[in-house]
Amino acid sequence: MKILGLDSSGLVASVALVEDDQLVAEYTTNYKKTHSQTLLPMLDEITRMVELDLYTIDAIAVAAGPGSFTGLRIGSATAKGLGLALDLPIVPVPTVEALAYQLWGSRDLVCPVMDARRGQAYTGIYRMTDRGLETLLPQCAIAVEELLEKVNELGESVIFLGDGVPVFREKITSQCAVPCRFAPAHRNRQSAAAVAVLGMEYFRQGKCVTAAEHVPDYLRMSQAERERLEREGKKA
Repeated sequence: MKILGLDSSGLVASVALVEDDQLVAEYTTNYKKTHSQTLLPMLDEITRMVELDLYTIDAIAVAAGPGSFTGLRIGSATAKGLGLALDLPIVPVPTVEALAYQLWGSRDLVCPVMDARRGQAYTGIYRMTDRGLETLLPQCAIAVEELLEKVNELGESVIFLGDGVPVFREKITSQCAVPCRFAPAHRNRQSAAAVAVLGMEYFRQGKCVTAAEHVPDYLRMSQAERERLEREGKKA
C-alpha cells in the first residue's frame, strides 16, 4: 500500500511517500516561503527522485487541521486537486494527532502545542499504547493556562512539541507541576511522514472521504471572520 502524505498546517511544509512499513521519501522545509511556493515543487522533486507513478498511490493523507488557515487551505486544495485528478480517496489526519505520533513509543504523555495566537494553543494530550494513540484531551483551541491545568491534573510526566513551544516555553516551565521535557529538533515540528503513516492506519479503518467531500478542520473562525462579525455587531 502506498500513501502520499502532505502537511502544510504550520510553518513547516512537508511531503512524504510511505509504502507499507517503509518511508520511501520525505521532503521537509521550515523556511519563510509560502506553502504555495513550496508544496508542489517538493512533490514534483520526490516524484522524480523515486520515479513515482502517481497512479500507483492508494490514498492521499493530509494534515486536515487545525493550524494556519492559509496553510490548511493550500494543503487541502493540493490534496483535493490530486484526488480528483487521480480518483483517489483523501484521509484527513488531525494535525495535532500527527504531531503526537512523531513521539511514538514515548513513556511520557505527549502534548503537541501549536501557536494559535491570542494566547491560545491548538493542542491535545495523548498516551502511547500498544493499540495506538489514546486520546486524553481531544485536539482543541484553548488558553495555555487551561492546558497546563489539565496536564497538572493528570499528574504524569509529559513531553511537549510543536511550534508553540518557543512561544510558551517560559509559561510551560513555570506553571507545569509535573516533570516535563521538550522534544528535540528532529521531532518537534510537523512531518508528512507521520501524517502518511497515521493516515495508512486510518485508511485501513475506513476513515477516508472523497476528494470532493474533503474540507479542512479549522476548529475556530479566522481573524477576518471574527472582525467581520464584530463590524456587523457594531452596525446592528
